[in-house]
Order: sequence, then C-alpha cells, then structure tokens
Amino acid sequence: MTRTSTPPGTNLARRNLLLGAGLSALPGARWAFAQQAAPAPGPRKTITVGGRRARVIDIHSHCYIPGSAKTIAAADVAAQANPAENAPVAKSLTIGDARIAQMDARGIDVGVLSVNQYWWYAAASPDDAARFIRYQDEGLRAIVDRHPGRFAFLSSPALQHPALAAQQLEYAVKNLGARGASVGGHVNGRVPSGPEFDVFWAKAQELDVPVFMHPGGAENVVRPGALDGRGDLVNVVGNPLETTMFATRMIFDGTLDRFPRLKVILAHGGGYLASYLGRTDVACAVRPNAKCANKRSASEYFRDQLYVDSMVFSAEGLRHLVATCGADHVVYGSDMPYNWPETADIVAAAAFLPEQERLAILGGNLERLLRLPG
Repeated sequence: MTRTSTPPGTNLARRNLLLGAGLSALPGARWAFAQQAAPAPGPRKTITVGGRRARVIDIHSHCYIPGSAKTIAAADVAAQANPAENAPVAKSLTIGDARIAQMDARGIDVGVLSVNQYWWYAAASPDDAARFIRYQDEGLRAIVDRHPGRFAFLSSPALQHPALAAQQLEYAVKNLGARGASVGGHVNGRVPSGPEFDVFWAKAQELDVPVFMHPGGAENVVRPGALDGRGDLVNVVGNPLETTMFATRMIFDGTLDRFPRLKVILAHGGGYLASYLGRTDVACAVRPNAKCANKRSASEYFRDQLYVDSMVFSAEGLRHLVATCGADHVVYGSDMPYNWPETADIVAAAAFLPEQERLAILGGNLERLLRLPG
C-alpha cells in the first residue's frame, strides 16, 4: 500500500523521535543507530590488495550541517529537523577530528558526504527550500576545504520543487564543486519517477553527475506501525524496501529510458532488487496488467545506469552483487558514523574477484564516476 495523503510532517516526527531522545528506550534500535566511539588518534590503516595499496572511497558517509534548520521560516517544518540541533546524534554526524579518526582507523581515504534525512522535503515554500539547501551546500563545501583530500560532497536538493532542485544541483556542481546529488526514495509519499520530476533528472544527466539514493524507512510503502517492535525493522527491512521500490519505479516508469545517460547509485546493496531480480526481469512479459514503460529488461539497467554500494556484509553477498551488477557497478559504502560491519576488508579479501576488480570496488569506480583527482 502506498500512502500519499499523509501530512508531510507525520512520519518525519516519528523518525525524529527514533533518532533523538527516544532512541535509548528502544532496544531493537540500538545496533543500527548507535554511533561508533571515536578511536584514539593512531596510525592510519592501509588496505592492500595483492600488495598494492587501495584507495578507499566511501559513497555512504552521513553528515549534518549545524544551524541549517534555522534558515527555514516555516516553524512547523523547522520543528521537524532531523536530527534536532542538540540531539546526541547531531554531534556524531558533525564532521570534525572524530570523523577523520574513524576514517583513518578503517582505512578510508575519501568520504563522500551527503545529508540524507530529507525532512526538508516538507518545505512547501520555495524560498525556505532555497535558503536551506544553499546553507547546507556551502557548509559541505567548507568541510571539504578544511580537510583537503579527505572529503567530497553531494548536494541534497529540495526535490519537492523539481525545477528549483535542478537549479540547486547546477549551482552546487558548477560553483561549489559538488560531485553529484543525493535524494530520498520518495518525495512526501511519491517516488520521483514521474514526468513532473524530469526537469531534475534531465539536469543530472546534462551535468553528467551521479545521484545517490538513500532511503528513510519505507514510510511511503508500509502502513503506520507495521515495522514497529523488535529488530529495528524500520531500518533493517524498511530501508532496503524503499530502495527496491524506488529503483523498480525508475525502471518500470521509463525514467531511466527517458534519461539514458543518468547514473543512480543505490544504498545498502541496492535493497532487495539486486537479490531477486529474476522476478522483476520477467514481470513485463508475464503479467498482463504490468503496463511497463521500460524498453529493456530490468537487469540491463544494472549494467549501465544503476550502481549499488557494498553494504551486504558477507563475501557471498558481495559475490552475488558482482554477478548481478558487474564489478564496475559496485562501489564501497560504510554508512559512517553508524556501527554497521566493515565491508572494505571483505572486498579486499575477496579472492574470487580479480585484484583489479577489488581495487575498482574499493575506490576506482567512484574515482571515475565522481571524477575525483587521483
């Protein structure tokens, strides 16, 4: 069931509770959301493949720009800020020496920063949306400047205003040095695969920059409360579900065909889609009511337009991703600062892959996609 009539702030307020003071009261949320303690400064870990030093580039690096919510005049929208300004999670998401120490301890050379809670999609005022994104993007640029060579960033445009989002992306890329965009899996309940969002996708294609899609718990797909309870299912089930719905809509609605040079990077290993692609591949042929707009089979898009990050946490998961998507369409992601298991070591040790493919997944693919200096 897809919900499109829920007031924009309803689910966002609930998510803020989970990420803020209410977090400690939920045992199931502890694993996915607990932040890593900053390691003591020490030697920088080096990840090698076959005796060669790997350059490790992380597409999945969360962050926060303090003070950003203050740029929004609408009090009801600003109140939904996620994280709240003084919440503990805000501190761990603010980039400084602690993040550098975390990266060094894990052997990450470059973190590609993005702000991706997307609560600002509720901002109906274009002026609010414009001020907020400009402040946020300039804050990201300042981080890159303070730590030369350690960070790049993605803009997170106000996709509820597609034409404005296109302008924001162009400004961020051309004036601030953004390497692409970050978007949510839905905009106030609607997957952004319809023609009203084409102006944004067209701009991303024109600029030849990738778009990183990060989910927020599948609030657009599941009924309220369905993922409550043990296991932190909002994260563990909801996030990959939202990604699956987003990517499937982008395929079946013909969005990827309308923009054949568009490149989209899907978080969390591409959700469930890459692991159950056979059913999606045949749907248009065997389901009489499918009404598909895509021109190719679903699996073909994973060979040129869709990319996935490495967050599958096992050698077998990695092997399957590569078999489905190709080694050139898998990129390293950490989900930093959250305490998910490290995947760089799994990639580096993956003897079933040629050394060159392991080096590409760890950093070479993103170096090429984001046009990062060597």
